[in-house]
Amino acid sequence: MELSMSDTKTVSPLRQRMIEDMAARKLNPNTQRGHISSCKRFAGWLKRSPDTATPDEVRRFQLHLIESGASICTRNRIMTGVRFLFRVTLRRHDLAAEVWHIKEPQKLPPVLSPAEVKRVLTMATSLQARAMLTLAYGCGLRAGEVVRLRAGDIDSEQMIIRIVQSKGRKDRHVMLPAEVLDLLRQWWKTRPTAYDAGLAPEQRWLFPGRRKPRPLTTRQFARLFKQATKAAGLRKTLSLHTLRHSFATHLLERGTDIRVIQALLGHEKLETTARYTRVATGLISKIESPLDGLSVPRRKRAKRDTEEPPTP
Repeated sequence: MELSMSDTKTVSPLRQRMIEDMAARKLNPNTQRGHISSCKRFAGWLKRSPDTATPDEVRRFQLHLIESGASICTRNRIMTGVRFLFRVTLRRHDLAAEVWHIKEPQKLPPVLSPAEVKRVLTMATSLQARAMLTLAYGCGLRAGEVVRLRAGDIDSEQMIIRIVQSKGRKDRHVMLPAEVLDLLRQWWKTRPTAYDAGLAPEQRWLFPGRRKPRPLTTRQFARLFKQATKAAGLRKTLSLHTLRHSFATHLLERGTDIRVIQALLGHEKLETTARYTRVATGLISKIESPLDGLSVPRRKRAKRDTEEPPTP
């Protein structure tokens, strides 16, 4: 009998097939790990191999997730992985049809004011932290894009940064502010060089890891951000992605064309970028309300002469 999907000591044939299916479609490694984890959770609830599930059990598992307090985002993420197993690996479209998607609530992304961003960058605990945080805000980069930068991605002649194979396996260019270039040059003189041997200068990580020839992890980067926000005295619930949100919002408030912002952020759809119009408080506050028109004194209409003209 086929091993359970939740078995952790050996790789079951079912899991191996799913891994091969995901690799063939070139899914992101993090996405692959998430799908496997989701299917393990389903198998753990089912207490047997997922390929023996019935449509009613798929329905009841989704009810179980909701009743157990899982957020809508978590529930949708789990069922996306389970649906991949049903639809692609097992070719069980009857089971995939039982998976439904719950619309997630649309929340405004948290945004810092320019003064708050300046405090965070000023309170960075080290030159490395300041360089990384300034890159994230000054260029609108994702955390993973910052940590994966190599020396060859920095073009000081054209003053641009090349982002290689980021989200959606896309390349793009972003601007290289002079302040960022100055910080990177300072950092390059002091960065660890233990793992540079055998690597061409342009292939060296800008922010190498501490124990192996890999870049700093996004978790370590997020820790640097938390330390800076704490030192800056910010009490908001923030994440490292807040700097990217702030970058887009501040550009919009300064009058930058929204399609230019879309290209800088690497968004495929304009609708994704357009959400920043909802948090651009500088733009919103300048909009004139119809109420303002009520206070403007109205011109008096000319009085009509109702009397009949005199007869000759």
